[in-house]
Amino acid sequence: MPRLDPRLQPMKYIESLYAANRPTMAFDARTVEEWKKWRRKLKAKVWELLGGMDEPKCDLSVQVLERKKMDGYVREKVLYSSRPEMLVPAYVLIPDAATGARSAPRAAVVCCSGHGYGKDAVVGIDENGQQRQEYGGYERDFAVQMVRQGFVAIAPEHLGFGERRDPAQIKAGKGHASCQQHSMAALLFGRTNSGMRVYDVMRAIDYLQTRPEVDPRRIGCMGISGGGLVTLFSAAMDDRIQACLVSGYLNLFRDCIIPIIHCVDNYIPHILRYAEMSDVASLIAPRAFFAESGSRDPIFPVKAVRESFARVRRVYELLGVPEKCGLHVFNDEHVFNGTRGIPFLKKWLQNGASDAVGSRR
Repeated sequence: MPRLDPRLQPMKYIESLYAANRPTMAFDARTVEEWKKWRRKLKAKVWELLGGMDEPKCDLSVQVLERKKMDGYVREKVLYSSRPEMLVPAYVLIPDAATGARSAPRAAVVCCSGHGYGKDAVVGIDENGQQRQEYGGYERDFAVQMVRQGFVAIAPEHLGFGERRDPAQIKAGKGHASCQQHSMAALLFGRTNSGMRVYDVMRAIDYLQTRPEVDPRRIGCMGISGGGLVTLFSAAMDDRIQACLVSGYLNLFRDCIIPIIHCVDNYIPHILRYAEMSDVASLIAPRAFFAESGSRDPIFPVKAVRESFARVRRVYELLGVPEKCGLHVFNDEHVFNGTRGIPFLKKWLQNGASDAVGSRR
């Protein structure tokens, strides 16, 4: 077979675009003052690229649909309005120790599920609707893991999964997500699926801050894969998130999103004109940031995980807080691990937080 001329291959052209690209807002600060200016500009630009969503906030109008006693915790199913046209179902997991009249408010964490069948997967409910007896799935029921560590945990249903799928996908069965149609349609209006999911997380934090069991100064966020995307961008945009755990996502767009086929919600229009993924992650500093990845993850290559994290760490070093970022590369594929990440969250959320650089946005 004759050798294919690279000029016939579309991805070769895309690779040449990346090679010639020089993101205009890449991190290059040498002083804290320069960092402040850089962060302010890039944060505003990323918010714009995600779709803005600067409409006035609507009332949450929370409904508690179900309250169920579990092993060591209570699980509530709630419904809140993220915007007038959208309802978000979520599970809230409350440790038994937090339900007494004299219980002190405690740290909380927003748990962002990855691609799959939605919020059920992180609270231990299998695809048949049954409660698992052991941690399972690639997400390893991490919301249950967190409540058993003493956190209040909320697991919102992300747009396109579970109860928030389009009717055709609901009819097709529980495992069929519906990211494609509404994500592509939203782009016609300058909105993104990822931006809408980030906004839903922000509203989940609004809700957590109303709950008596929660200390509003000690809120974290965590997620794997697509939930890792939501966690990274949410922590970058919302300074109320004092610590985050990004599992199976931190990488470089160059190595994971450009050459490997992903769901459409991984693509933020124009992002590479301004920043790489490491720059977006760097917006989280000086708040606590932890990333983990499997050394054999086929869709988020480990070499780029290490390179991206090294870039993020430079920012923490500039700010004098290198201990507030961490990385764990473990021997596995695309799965949640948490053996170092969960203790990291406990460390930085257990005594309150005072390093916020602002309020919500």
